[in-house]
Amino acid sequence: VQLQASGGGFVQAGDSLRLSCAASGRTFSRYDVGWFRQAQGKERDFVAVISWSDRRTQYTDSVKGRFTISRDNAENKVYLQMNSLKPEDTAVYYCAADRYGSLYASEYEYWGQGTQVTVSS
Repeated sequence: VQLQASGGGFVQAGDSLRLSCAASGRTFSRYDVGWFRQAQGKERDFVAVISWSDRRTQYTDSVKGRFTISRDNAENKVYLQMNSLKPEDTAVYYCAADRYGSLYASEYEYWGQGTQVTVSS
């Protein structure tokens, strides 16, 4: 599975962005997909994950109620809708895929290249 993240940009606090993760590979629909982010000088942190089977989702507490992860298996895409963005959301955002998704970056097999999100106050 090859992944490509896109949709990042420079926005003001309170704005919205939608990130996309496009995947190649016929079995993408059988992979859980997660979004992670890495701020400068910090570790890569979990943001959200969506399962392939029942589309169950999980979010880190800091984005609950603001971010929504979704997927379109027919289009081989996963999205991260980000609303009410805050300066602390500034980071490089990565999508990742694995047969068994989790909250831990080390457990994902496939990664996209990352897309920069910068939120100005």
